[in-house]
Amino acid sequence: MLVQVEAVGQVADGRATVRVRSEVGAAAAFWCGDPTGVGREHHVEWTVEEDVAWGGNTRPATSFSPGVDGEEGGRIVFRGRLGLTGDGGAMLEVAGTHILFDLADPPPSTAVDGTWVSTSRAGRFR
Repeated sequence: MLVQVEAVGQVADGRATVRVRSEVGAAAAFWCGDPTGVGREHHVEWTVEEDVAWGGNTRPATSFSPGVDGEEGGRIVFRGRLGLTGDGGAMLEVAGTHILFDLADPPPSTAVDGTWVSTSRAGRFR
């Protein structure tokens, strides 16, 4: 996903927090890239460490368009089409970008494959 990276600040452990702006929204996250990359456009790779927990951090979307939004508590909300991979994983397609996830137990029903979902999680990118 092509984003504009803007400096925001640092947290106590020294990690940089930045705001990214894309064609589908904006959010703040931890920056794992080169510090000189702040203030420029980048194609970023989202790193998401939480599994998809249907009914927990992942639910049917109320809007049927891709999105990236910030949420109170520093979490990021991704909105896109969910694809179940059949091997215990899932892929979320957000405006042409694919984000891979593992599925928590119990996995969602195969009926949600290809549907619009909203998923909230901590995130970082580089």
